[in-house]
Amino acid sequence: MKILKNNLKSKLNIRTENNYPIEGVEFVDITPLIIDKANFNEIMDLFYEELKDKEIDYIVAPEARGFLFGSGIANRLGIGLIPIRKKGKLPPSSVESTFSYEKEYGKDYLEIPKLLNESYKDKKIYLIDDIYATGNTLNSIKEELIKLGSTIVGEGVLLNIKELNNNKDIFSIIDINES
Repeated sequence: MKILKNNLKSKLNIRTENNYPIEGVEFVDITPLIIDKANFNEIMDLFYEELKDKEIDYIVAPEARGFLFGSGIANRLGIGLIPIRKKGKLPPSSVESTFSYEKEYGKDYLEIPKLLNESYKDKKIYLIDDIYATGNTLNSIKEELIKLGSTIVGEGVLLNIKELNNNKDIFSIIDINES
């Protein structure tokens, strides 16, 4: 793993696991990074600094690790969090939309919850996740929210694996190449 950009002043605590969850995949584990309170606080501060002047109605974050950053940032900004769940995790009557996406190692389904007493139309959304690899997760969420009438005002991740994508518009705290 080659670090291309690291905005953290604290110690960079990342580990990798080869052949997980399937043969041929190098899993980037951010758990040690967020266990350390100085790192975690600094990550939240960096996200907040990036977003504090943007006009945002909701933070949208996919499970599970996107929740870690999305909820903290939404709280700091004083706005709501829309958690994107895996199919079957929301009660059927609370699902606005179900859609599929391709992961590095297979196909999966996500669901967008219904908003109470309002629609997604004209809502300003900022997407947050932990890792951006191929971009399929965030791109599929973005496409679905646009279909529902939302405006995507930006995307941010803790870690961007640059060699697997060419998204130059995403905010990232750390950029790496796998090789």
